[in-house]
Amino acid sequence: QIKDPIIKKWDDLKKIRLPEELLSVNVDVVNAFCRQSDKFIIGGACPRPFERMQFLRGSETLMMDLALKEQGFFDLLNIVHTFNVRELKAWAKTNVDALWFMDDWGSQRALLISPQDWRKFYKPLYKQYIDIAHNAGKKAFMHSDGYILDIIPDLIELGLDALNSQIFCMGVRELGRRFRGKITFWGEIDRQQIIPYGTREDVVNAVKLVKECLYDNGSVIAQCEFGAEANPDNVETVFQTWDSFSV
Repeated sequence: QIKDPIIKKWDDLKKIRLPEELLSVNVDVVNAFCRQSDKFIIGGACPRPFERMQFLRGSETLMMDLALKEQGFFDLLNIVHTFNVRELKAWAKTNVDALWFMDDWGSQRALLISPQDWRKFYKPLYKQYIDIAHNAGKKAFMHSDGYILDIIPDLIELGLDALNSQIFCMGVRELGRRFRGKITFWGEIDRQQIIPYGTREDVVNAVKLVKECLYDNGSVIAQCEFGAEANPDNVETVFQTWDSFSV
């Protein structure tokens, strides 16, 4: 969290200098990279409107902004979103396979803001990001940590192709019951407990649970995010287990 944000009062909006350098995407270089690879390639831009606003305003202050709904909040939202659209459109001109964006919307047990406010202020932004990808013939990927169960139906409605989220935080069986085959779950084996502290058996059973509940002739990408606290043997076991399946 930012402790000394740039925008302490709304008059400070004029201090924002947009990173125009990020718009200078060398299409020829990117396309050359795509041609020499047989991998699925995701674009280099990752808009994160909610988090960017926190970086500029401070997390606690932004939560107050969402409650007060002063004009400065809408001005900042527009500044951030307009730049994000420009950046995604720049990458949409390349031959990458997907565009992506992110915002961490969940705590351990619930959304950080009300679903109603999320739908009113941020869902329309994501729709535009997804439309930019799809109109360019690309997939749309999103990352969001925490408990975000309440907004997954909205993301499916918007046409999001793949979602990277903490599926064990929300309950793998519940996700499968409600959303199997409706969206691709872009990886995740529990990195809070199983990856750092679990036994080999725990890891194998976790991967099997994901396949059992979420796989539907696709619908799962065998991604495994891990950090410095991870047990390397457990990370290796994740991919060994995925590789052991016949699908």
